[in-house]
Amino acid sequence: MTIIWHGQSLFEIITSRGKNGQVVIVIDPFSPEIGLRFPKLEADIVLITHQHSDHNNAKGVNGNSFLIEGSGEYEIKEIFVQGISAFHDDSLGKERGSSTIFTIEAEDLRLCHLGDLGQKELTSEQLEKIGEVDILMIPVGGTYTISAKEAVKIMSQIEPKIIIPMHYSLPKLKYKLEGADKLLKIMGIKKIESLNKLTIKKKDLSEEEAKIILLNP
Repeated sequence: MTIIWHGQSLFEIITSRGKNGQVVIVIDPFSPEIGLRFPKLEADIVLITHQHSDHNNAKGVNGNSFLIEGSGEYEIKEIFVQGISAFHDDSLGKERGSSTIFTIEAEDLRLCHLGDLGQKELTSEQLEKIGEVDILMIPVGGTYTISAKEAVKIMSQIEPKIIIPMHYSLPKLKYKLEGADKLLKIMGIKKIESLNKLTIKKKDLSEEEAKIILLNP
């Protein structure tokens, strides 16, 4: 499996199906209006966590994609996707409405994309649905989502093996968000090498302490 981050909450996940080729999943494609360059994308599955312009540019993705918006359970081309209802704020959606948490099962790996989570903690029902997570994609920029400090608490609830921060300050991004360095400081990480993409298999996972991976957009 290869995981590529294109900025904000936009991920491109390329999964292998052996002799049957590959399946490409795109999560939260953004509008170029937010200031970031929108990449050329083609996908089999597109996941949209909520209807804000920095997350819902499904029309910008090429291919005859299967579009998933909101909660529910789906199986497409041997990929299992689950949408779990969540709130975009910490006041039961009264400020910014709802968002969707997605879990994805592919290549014996379980991924979780938290979308624009605004809850300062997950409910027991949400945690039960999320289950054991190998790779967690979590917003850390604050303002519109949880902050770095709040993200640490959510991470301790889920206990993933790998953490990929998202939705934080980037050059040219028109939204004012906190940087990923704030999370690293809280976690006591002085230096970390960022990757252009993460290529991983189940056997690569460590059962020891969770690992934070920064991806270049």
